Amino acid sequence: MSEDTAEDAGENGDATDDTAKDTDGGDTGDHNTGDDAAPDVDPTGITNDEIADRFEEFADRLEAQDVAYKPSAYRRAAENVRDYPGSVAALAANDPDAVEDIDRVGDAIASKIVSYVTDGRIQELEELREELPVDMADLTAVEGVGPKTVGTLYRELGVRTLADLEAAAEAGEIQEVSGFGAKTEQNILDNIAFAKEARGRERLGDARPVADDLLAQMREVSVVQHAEVAGSIRRWLPTIGDVDVLVATDLDDAEQAVDAFLDLADEELQAGTTKASVRIDGQQADLRVVRPDQFGAALQYFTGSKEHNVQLRNYALDRDVSLNEYGAFDVSDPDVEPGDGADAGERIAGDTEASMYEALDLPWMPPELREGRGEIEAAASGTLPDLIEEGDVRGDLHVHSEWSDGRETIESIVAGAAEFGHEYVAITDHAEGPGVVAGMGLDDESLREQADAVAAVADEAEIEVFHGVEANIDVDGDLSTPDDVLADLDVVVASPHSGLDGEATDRLVSAIEHPYVDILGHPSGRLLNERSGMEFDAKRIGEAAAENDVALEINANPARLDLWGEAVQVAIDAGATIAIDTDAHATPEFGHIRYGVHTARRGWAEADDVLNAWDLEDVRAFLE
Repeated sequence: MSEDTAEDAGENGDATDDTAKDTDGGDTGDHNTGDDAAPDVDPTGITNDEIADRFEEFADRLEAQDVAYKPSAYRRAAENVRDYPGSVAALAANDPDAVEDIDRVGDAIASKIVSYVTDGRIQELEELREELPVDMADLTAVEGVGPKTVGTLYRELGVRTLADLEAAAEAGEIQEVSGFGAKTEQNILDNIAFAKEARGRERLGDARPVADDLLAQMREVSVVQHAEVAGSIRRWLPTIGDVDVLVATDLDDAEQAVDAFLDLADEELQAGTTKASVRIDGQQADLRVVRPDQFGAALQYFTGSKEHNVQLRNYALDRDVSLNEYGAFDVSDPDVEPGDGADAGERIAGDTEASMYEALDLPWMPPELREGRGEIEAAASGTLPDLIEEGDVRGDLHVHSEWSDGRETIESIVAGAAEFGHEYVAITDHAEGPGVVAGMGLDDESLREQADAVAAVADEAEIEVFHGVEANIDVDGDLSTPDDVLADLDVVVASPHSGLDGEATDRLVSAIEHPYVDILGHPSGRLLNERSGMEFDAKRIGEAAAENDVALEINANPARLDLWGEAVQVAIDAGATIAIDTDAHATPEFGHIRYGVHTARRGWAEADDVLNAWDLEDVRAFLE
């Protein structure tokens, strides 16, 4: 189990925050081979692997920029840091000059190690990331694509992600770059599918049901006192690598808990006395067993993210408190030696996760907020948001019926919405236009005919039924449905379905400014693990939406989750209203709302920020 840490490329596009296993770049996880081995950490929880990963990334990025000699030096240093028998972070914290004594670590690299341990960052590495803003790990996972190739394709074609690479190869653009050719391009294209599989990312909507079922069954095990998921799945990222499960038992019962976990698996990958890795329904799941009095500390630690934990550790150290997976320790005594137990000072928290924050005079922070985007400062100042809950959602304003590509009648969809607990629902079938499969979109006359059908159902329905449309935004930002048709509808959701690449801020702003648009649907057009979608300035989109009284959609379909957390936060800060819609094509898909709500929570959304958390009267006023 890793301290599941990084965000997936700003959440826009293919999820690229982790490598094949959910290690988030090897950050602060348990990398020891034996269950009883002491963790390779200093009081800040930084492992040798975490430091080594930073320098391997350093080497890749230097090589991508055709820097000579230095990459090999960084790779050798990374190998020796990884293999160092003690804690390099502890060494850097207590005797910085001694870091240079590590084999093949000179003074320049040693200073960077000390900087990372003390500040949680390496300035030069951050500058390299800005100069070459690519997902190096995912791109170099493709056979035949090394750091130099990544650098060339970024400079020549703007390739940043695996989705960009695939699109460039499919478009025949790579063979036109000097030094490449048709054969190289085809090899890259052939290897991308394998790289995607090796990357091991699963959509949240596929992995979460597996996690929920696994968690429920582990909680039924008699020796298990506490059980919870950790890592990216607990933070509700759009995609995850593996399902991290943390349980608390008395250590004498740990093997029994592990055996129960293995009994649930389709395939055993690895097992020890306090940890195991298995495969269930095609999804990798990792178990870690801890003592009950350490459960809260371990849950906080392994939930991540890296950015949150690094910032929290630094915040704690400024207050003479050391945090690790075993607890919070008072280290105000200058004679205290760093460690991971009693020798780290008086243990002041760790039984519960909330106690880890209370030790710092901070409130508990919802996992969705733990991304290092200002949540610690907000907690310290008492300004954490009162996040929206699943029960706050009162309706769904983007739903399809069999009139277009839905799978149920209008009557069935409306009845399903009522049974789900909604107070209102909008039938918004596809209009014909660019990107819609021929015959699946409604022409103008069909939309007018549908109005009568919706009205007939609405007369008999237990809930309010709006008649709307999902209109298409063309490449110029215009809508494919005429204004005189749109004017007669209750709800107009405008969504892009074609030309789903490149920079699209002006295109989306143009659609937002259309006088009949109420909701901007799935703004980027992304499909997780399939296409990255369009890029745009979330602040400009948010400002335009606020000025024109248009809601920005979080499409809760787990294949989309579009908008994503970071963009939602920026849009809300710009004054925008959010709509959480399922884009349901059948009544079971109303349940997808949970994924949209947790995505909204990742964007710091409160109920007042979300259109369909409002009462019916206020929704009507917004739509009118």
